[in-house]
Amino acid sequence: MKKALSILGVATLFVCVFSLAAAARPQGSTWTGWISDSGCAAKGMSADHKDCALKCVHDKGAKFVFVNSESKQAFNIHNQDAVQDSDVGMQVQVSGHLMDDNSIHVDSIAPAASK
Repeated sequence: MKKALSILGVATLFVCVFSLAAAARPQGSTWTGWISDSGCAAKGMSADHKDCALKCVHDKGAKFVFVNSESKQAFNIHNQDAVQDSDVGMQVQVSGHLMDDNSIHVDSIAPAASK
């Protein structure tokens, strides 16, 4: 009986720990904007800028950034590998969460819904 209670106690402890860890994760958000390069940021908010942005990132050491359509604020992208070349040159919806350093950790990128 003591062994069963000990196992139940340990199992309860694990459930509590994992529940707290899940609650501590940052909540996800979705933003609408453009994927640009760190050199041009808000100046790259157009389809015409796609080739330039890709060249800057792939050849000149720039990084992908997300530029919010409403505020024109640029955010570094925490996980650069989440951006595909096809995500550049159109308005997109980025889902993810804001990191402590004010960068965005991207969970997904999809074309923005047209109005």
